[in-house]
Amino acid sequence: MRLLHTMLRVGDLDKSIAFYTEVLGMTLLRRKDYPEGKFTLAFIGYGNEAENTVIELTHNWDIERYDLGNGYGHIALEVQDVYKACEDIRARGGKITREPGPMLHGTSILAFVEDPDGYKIELLSPKRAD
Repeated sequence: MRLLHTMLRVGDLDKSIAFYTEVLGMTLLRRKDYPEGKFTLAFIGYGNEAENTVIELTHNWDIERYDLGNGYGHIALEVQDVYKACEDIRARGGKITREPGPMLHGTSILAFVEDPDGYKIELLSPKRAD
């Protein structure tokens, strides 16, 4: 078994695709409209679906906004340098919601970014051998 994708419901698909591709550097892998069901699916990621876990963005045509509730946590992305990644994301119009720095009760360097729908994305430094 392997993890294939995580699905996020989004209110404005084009805005979300732009965020994940232009701000976070992912690639739009495929997109398909389902007129009978009134929804569109878009798959994005850092590599092809055969070898990588990706994100499925689901846009239900009649819904502009979702209540995220209190059960969702975040998606985590490993970046080479959290500080530099935040600079780059901010320069491309991304919203940093937790500035880069050490974890409160640990040593991991992390930061948080928010996508157009309010989903949190954690940026983490590569794990170091202890």
